[in-house]
Amino acid sequence: MSLTSSTPGDSARSASLAARSLAILPVSARNDALTSIHDALQQNKVQILEANARDMALATQASKDGNLSASLVKRLDLSRPGKYEDMLQGILDVRSLPDPIGQVSLRTLLDDGLELERVSCPIGVLLIIFEARPEVIANIAALAIKSGNAAILKGGKESTQSFSAVSKIISEALEGTAVPNAAIQLVITRDVIDELLQLDRYIDLVIPRGGNELVRYVKEHTRIPVLGHADGLCSVYLHKDADQETSKRVVIDSKCDYPAACNAAETLLVHEDVLQTVVPSVVEALQSKGVSVLCDAKSKEVLSANLPAASAALLQDASETDYDTEFLDLKIAIKTVPSLGQTTSTTVVNGHTNTPTTSPDASLDLAISHINAHSSGHTDCIVTQNKEAAEYFMSAVDSAGVYWNASTRFADGMRYGFGTEVGISTNKIHSRGPVGLEGLTIYKYKIRGNGQAAADYGAGKKAYKHESLAL
Repeated sequence: MSLTSSTPGDSARSASLAARSLAILPVSARNDALTSIHDALQQNKVQILEANARDMALATQASKDGNLSASLVKRLDLSRPGKYEDMLQGILDVRSLPDPIGQVSLRTLLDDGLELERVSCPIGVLLIIFEARPEVIANIAALAIKSGNAAILKGGKESTQSFSAVSKIISEALEGTAVPNAAIQLVITRDVIDELLQLDRYIDLVIPRGGNELVRYVKEHTRIPVLGHADGLCSVYLHKDADQETSKRVVIDSKCDYPAACNAAETLLVHEDVLQTVVPSVVEALQSKGVSVLCDAKSKEVLSANLPAASAALLQDASETDYDTEFLDLKIAIKTVPSLGQTTSTTVVNGHTNTPTTSPDASLDLAISHINAHSSGHTDCIVTQNKEAAEYFMSAVDSAGVYWNASTRFADGMRYGFGTEVGISTNKIHSRGPVGLEGLTIYKYKIRGNGQAAADYGAGKKAYKHESLAL
């Protein structure tokens, strides 16, 4: 790993050359590098947390002065219970995963002595631009090395001390490994992002890890493919038969486990039939966690009549813009779904109109329509005891993650078993959802022959066999 002050062009060129060497390193060598990184970060935890504390002190003051969002401060904090340990475990989990390079996903016999294979390979050079989140350095380094990709990392100014401490330790750890020095580069100058975003000749994929403004800026200023999401506007829908205890567990975890995360719920859709029965206890549980509950007119009317006076007094009015807002805080907006009967509908999924199907409930269609109109396509959940309704919801909601009776907080690479993640993608090409090792590989086609010529095949000539072969 190198801390570079060279020009963006030089950094990108050297990373491109290093990527070619890293791509052919044996998996044992790549795993040894991950072991070295893990051990060094574990041994130097106190030093890193001290550096992080200095960043946190400045960030906290900046937040008090109105110059930094509270959610960004939370993401910066490496001392949050379990966060540092999760970072270390993520490296080990990546190390234990199968080698993602060289996996054969298709074999075809084109003709006798002429075989085609589709084989996984690294993408090449990754540019990762991130705000806060100092653990991203370790996460990306582990994923990039294991997947055979070179990476150029650019951190935000709010994480300067943490960034420098982590990068120095990782750099020293890699010195005794087979990983090329230029394969993982940390850019320390602050004025190079625009130049890097123009280097599509050398950089193959940009991954922004930060708020909406960063992601949108990157997408608007580069020709390089961008993997990421601008918003994490997630919803939980309580259907008409939602169980009370299940609803409370799912909603509380989705909203309160880590409100600043992109997979935290921001909207609570509630079927009209459960407003008096299930929702009051859910709202009281939310309020007990310090959550501000914003209500539409219907839910506020019903809840005000069914909650204790002290709880009812805390209810706030929701505006239409609240259903398009990623709060990243202890706030949630309630929207009532009217009670309607069964209907026949045409469902549009991923831009394709399916054959008309009988919806389990017209109210379900309204909930799905709201989510597809307002969601960021990240993660959305239904709470119901009806399997048909749940399966219909999960097919019709156009998001990277769709869950039944489970917290939206499960949208995470480690929880999916990916070891760690480079980010969450709401894209609809290449990779979607938590992006781990598989999302950092692409594929190439290999043909093995014995001097065959394409001109020998066609009308009146030899015919292809096109027989599928075992992998």
